[in-house]
Amino acid sequence: MHPKLRKISLAVSLVVAGMASASAQVSNDVVKIGVLTDLSGLYSDLSGQGSIIAAKMAIEDFGKTVLGKPIEIVTADSLNKADVAASKAREWIDQQNVDVLMDLVPTNVALAVMEVAQQKNKLAIVVGSASSTITNDKCNANSMHWMYDTYSSSVGTGKALVKRGADSWFFLTADYAFGKSLEKDVSDIVTGAGGKVLGSVKHPLNASDFSSFLLQAQNSKSKVIGLANAGGDTVNAVKQAAEFGIASRGQMVAPLLMFISDVHSIGLNYAQGMYLTEGFYWDLNDATRTWSKRFFSQHKRMPTMAQAGMYSAVMHYLKSVKAAGTDETAAVNKKMRELPISDVVIPKGKVREDGRVVHDMLLLQVKKPAESKAPWDYYKVISTVPGDEAFRPLAQSGCPLVKK
Repeated sequence: MHPKLRKISLAVSLVVAGMASASAQVSNDVVKIGVLTDLSGLYSDLSGQGSIIAAKMAIEDFGKTVLGKPIEIVTADSLNKADVAASKAREWIDQQNVDVLMDLVPTNVALAVMEVAQQKNKLAIVVGSASSTITNDKCNANSMHWMYDTYSSSVGTGKALVKRGADSWFFLTADYAFGKSLEKDVSDIVTGAGGKVLGSVKHPLNASDFSSFLLQAQNSKSKVIGLANAGGDTVNAVKQAAEFGIASRGQMVAPLLMFISDVHSIGLNYAQGMYLTEGFYWDLNDATRTWSKRFFSQHKRMPTMAQAGMYSAVMHYLKSVKAAGTDETAAVNKKMRELPISDVVIPKGKVREDGRVVHDMLLLQVKKPAESKAPWDYYKVISTVPGDEAFRPLAQSGCPLVKK
């Protein structure tokens, strides 16, 4: 090569290298993920320590570093309180340089942290909460909703039961944003499919005695008692309904957001025959079984869809940091919405403009005790609900980010 051409080539290489170096920027030389979850309350079985384990598995599988910098995780118990969660989120961002806030269970916590993240220009990825308001009227440009929501539960379980003739409903509803959102979304599906809603009763969060609520539901003479609650509330309500012999009197109890951890706590004797909608089942295929057995070796329980969703969310976030060449919020946010989601939990998914992650959901039925052949062998897969049907259509969205 001519000496002048060699100098030009070297100069171009240095410029390109400099541009790459400038673009590969990681704040404070570490990518830091904050997991705010329920470590001590009624949602700790469906998220909690299992969600932290799943996040750490994703970091390990990614290689423990990104753009040549270490990946760290910090965790805290939200105590299911919005003010506690918002305060911790501010502390993490201002004092510990956390890049992204994840899990955010339950809904009141998610909404509070989403607001903080928007104010501080950080990302909030909601995994363990369900209210469809997160990507509807409460959406913002810095937030995403990963695994499931109240709309997907209604489309799966609600529509399936109405089709099977269970067309009159009465709701037992947890008295906060999530429960009200779930009741509304299922009510819309039931009435839209030709069914009737005969009434509802609100119960306090973390209720221990459902007797008065179940009595009101019985007196309604509805075919279905829809449980618009989750976690420990669902477990207690199902067990007490069984003790009251509600099913033997001709009413069906339908948990509208139930997890495999709930089925495990309730037991197949009480849970058998119930329909539910989930975004992940450990025994679906060879890949899910292999991953779930790794998870089980650390947690001694099979993963819920919330815990599996944490793995997927962390993996996609790290892939997006790598693709962006930086952990700067806007650049990573853009890549997360551009890149397809592809992992063992969500083999084919995408982040929509409203922040909703769209992927297939599973309509499941709990097995009878005699049908279960091994521990955690709890579900029959009835059908797959395609992602574009499982989640609220953009045409119906109240999210201000959606172009009308």
